[in-house]
Amino acid sequence: MAIGSFSDDDEIRKKKKLTPRQALVKMMKYCAYQERSQHEVRQKLYEHGLYSSEIEEIISELIVEGFINEERFAIAFAGGKFRVKSWGRIKIKHALQQHKISDYCMKKAMQAIDEEKYLESLKLILQSKWDKLRGKSDYERRNLTARFAQTKGFESELIWQILREDGDFTSENG
Repeated sequence: MAIGSFSDDDEIRKKKKLTPRQALVKMMKYCAYQERSQHEVRQKLYEHGLYSSEIEEIISELIVEGFINEERFAIAFAGGKFRVKSWGRIKIKHALQQHKISDYCMKKAMQAIDEEKYLESLKLILQSKWDKLRGKSDYERRNLTARFAQTKGFESELIWQILREDGDFTSENG
């Protein structure tokens, strides 16, 4: 059997069209495993070869049955990205926009992030990066540290406020 035939078999298996009933059951399991956005479910259903009208009916059923809830998804997603990956609000909002989450749900998700823990997380990220940049001038360390925190999705104003106000970044470690 040639190596290429394995990928051909996989392609055929992936393109097998599900009936709307099969797709509904499959999506119920998919959504029960972890929170999903409507966008994720819609994409998955398109991959299974369903038509738009069938997809919308399935999504409506999943919403009615409580398998999909955009607000619940947004809050869980934001909380997870903040706690596990230490993402800032900007990066979280951008990711939620990619999931086509409404502004209302995004706002709820941002409110669910504890402000005190958010600042504490940012300070830890800044301190960790600052400590890794030993041997460079304070000016260079500040800029590289700020840039790093920005790539994690934290707000520039907040980053610079902490870097300016927190004496630990220059006196003790410099």
